[in-house]
Amino acid sequence: MLPPASIIQTQIATALAEDIGSGDQTAALIPSDATTTAQVICREQAVLAGSAWFNEAFHQLDGNIAIEWQAADGDTLQPDQLLCTLTGNTRAILTGERTALNYLQTLSGTATQARCYADAVAGTGVRILDTRKTLPGMRLQQKYAVTCGGCHNHRIGLYDAILIKENHIMAAGSIHAAVETAQASAPDLEIEIEVESMDELAQALDAGVQRVLLDNFSLDQLREAVAFNRGRARLEASGGIHLKTIRAIAQTGIDDISVGAITKDLQATDFSMRFIK
Repeated sequence: MLPPASIIQTQIATALAEDIGSGDQTAALIPSDATTTAQVICREQAVLAGSAWFNEAFHQLDGNIAIEWQAADGDTLQPDQLLCTLTGNTRAILTGERTALNYLQTLSGTATQARCYADAVAGTGVRILDTRKTLPGMRLQQKYAVTCGGCHNHRIGLYDAILIKENHIMAAGSIHAAVETAQASAPDLEIEIEVESMDELAQALDAGVQRVLLDNFSLDQLREAVAFNRGRARLEASGGIHLKTIRAIAQTGIDDISVGAITKDLQATDFSMRFIK
């Protein structure tokens, strides 16, 4: 889901302040009333994401800059494809260029990676989930880009769901103790627990959790877990998952697969902005 406009505005204001500081000394070489037209071109196949942040970067500098898009978030782009055309104050376009492209390149890179994973499990009915392994300060932006690529969001942060992992279990004393405390302290939140063996899976199901994360289970263990679960909880596979293995994992009968690489191992998409003479 696209974040509210007020959040995008704040994110862009922070990014522009980081880049501009006391002022764009290079753009000041251009006459203040000069205008120009520029085009953004995609240099490789990719999935577009981040147009709202791109637009906001320029509109915070000059609300009169016109941006005409030829593609929308979620679209598959081809090499040398025209994305958009900008017309307006030359100084403002030069000043906003890097911030706008940084967002567009990073979020399109995220969406492109997500599309690769979504395509890899097409037809299996399995959901591919992102994780909290996002770039610092880019959580909501990357979570949005993941959906542009056809994957799904896991919890947004530590506040909107409970995921009990190995260290939580050790600190609480047991799986049952951790789950009971979670159920009492946050009865309205979904509770998921990470398990590393069939014995721990049995304990988690006995505790009544809605979701179980199967950490680094082999294919045979995943099939065994699905048979043992009998639909009592939603099962999620995680750990050491990559594109070459993900379809076989999806075919074991599990419900979800979480992949940290979608947001942390991305390659920024190659876009370029060129002024039109």
